[in-house]
Amino acid sequence: MRLNAFAPAAALVAALSLAACSGPAEDAAHDQANAVDAAGERQADALERQAAATDNEAQETALNRQADAVENAADGQSDAMHRQVDKDH
Repeated sequence: MRLNAFAPAAALVAALSLAACSGPAEDAAHDQANAVDAAGERQADALERQAAATDNEAQETALNRQADAVENAADGQSDAMHRQVDKDH
């Protein structure tokens, strides 16, 4: 009988703990970090399409390297943003 008296309190603590895991601000910040990653990927994809369309091998190589650099920079920025959000929340 005593166990039943604690059940509502335990359920409340569990619910509050889950609610504290993620809130609208944290979700929005993660969404923003994901958007940075997606924008970098779109830009890299455009550069890769340009590279594939050229007949100049040197230009193709340069465009592919630029695409890799853009994608890596966006990944790095996005990862840093995610880490900061996780640290702050």
